[in-house]
Amino acid sequence: MNSIRKTIVYIATSLDGFIAKPNDDLSFLNVVQKEGEDYGYGAFIKTIDTVIIGRKTYDWIMTQVSDFPHANKTTFVITRSERSSIGNTHFYSGDLNVLIKSLKEKDGKNIFIDGGAEIVNALLMVNLVDELIISVIPVLLGNGVSLFKDGRPEQGMEFVSVKTFDTGLVQLHYRFK
Repeated sequence: MNSIRKTIVYIATSLDGFIAKPNDDLSFLNVVQKEGEDYGYGAFIKTIDTVIIGRKTYDWIMTQVSDFPHANKTTFVITRSERSSIGNTHFYSGDLNVLIKSLKEKDGKNIFIDGGAEIVNALLMVNLVDELIISVIPVLLGNGVSLFKDGRPEQGMEFVSVKTFDTGLVQLHYRFK
């Protein structure tokens, strides 16, 4: 097990910083779809055992698939309303900061911050994100759901790596100082 669990945002964005088009449309991701290419997601997912996801993102995923893709991981869906757990998927309406801090104190693999933007920014506001892995899709959307919101404190980062792919996708990996 890891001695220190990391919280890692692993997400895709347009070149101009949008994680979705208006109406939560993710069709821009199709620009880089390529048979047999997962852009490192398979390797990444093996390093985590816990997923944090916002309720809107969870609900959107469940309109696209019949089975929740992270059902084999301990998942916390951050919501404002109480709901019963479904297997390993727990609907959490408590303090997000308390949840993250308690998870980081436990032994385990890393924690995947799956989105959406509200969750990412809430965690950035209180310095609870350890790493960002951002896949930049070669498209300018001009409008939509922005990954980063205004009002965050300035945060220094350390470069970890960059990977480029023949589809034009560029994957940036940074660690917070």
